[in-house]
Amino acid sequence: MKILICDDDREIVDAIEIYLKSSGYEAVKAYNGIEAVEAIENEEPHLIIMDIMMPKMDGIAATLTIREKQNIPIIMLSAKSEDTDKILGLQTGADDYVTKPFNPLELLARVKAQLRRYTELGSAEINPGAYQSGGLVVDDTCKTVTVDGNDVKLTPMQYKILLLLIKNKGKVFSINEIYESVWNEDSYNAENIIAVHIRNIREKIEINPKEPKYLKVVWGIGYKIENI
Repeated sequence: MKILICDDDREIVDAIEIYLKSSGYEAVKAYNGIEAVEAIENEEPHLIIMDIMMPKMDGIAATLTIREKQNIPIIMLSAKSEDTDKILGLQTGADDYVTKPFNPLELLARVKAQLRRYTELGSAEINPGAYQSGGLVVDDTCKTVTVDGNDVKLTPMQYKILLLLIKNKGKVFSINEIYESVWNEDSYNAENIIAVHIRNIREKIEINPKEPKYLKVVWGIGYKIENI
């Protein structure tokens, strides 16, 4: 599989490339957001490792541009560790976030996890069938989401969250249950991460995200898809 590494620090790019190649991945290198967007068109990578602070076009702007056409996994890199920066990265459509300095083995593990989930989303053998609530339809055979017949583009993590909820219409899932089911790991400070993904999903599937018809919050407990 092909991984795009985008960071203006060439030493970091080269170091990540070494670890990726040692695990059998092909690496494509870019040093700013403009080069990353071009590489997406020319190289068709399966995953992107994207730094936030870069010249010409930063990682946030590049991710927004990429998300207009692509839903491949994006792992954000940044020297900033504040929750607000993580939330901003997720709001733009990133699937995961790694803070510098990072352990290369941890980054590699996250790459493998994201690729595994992305590959699973492309397989029609996993839980085939269509799930519906009113005008919201998730077809897990074709991996499509529609609202009132209109296509909705979700990132892989957004899709998995929505699929979990709509397969269990009416059931309330806590934040920890959503995180552990979708990420397949113990939850840790997952509240902000889940809240951002839920908000992004609502903006795509709801006519009025402030008064959602499908994706409801049950205060103090969690979230559910309304059984319509």
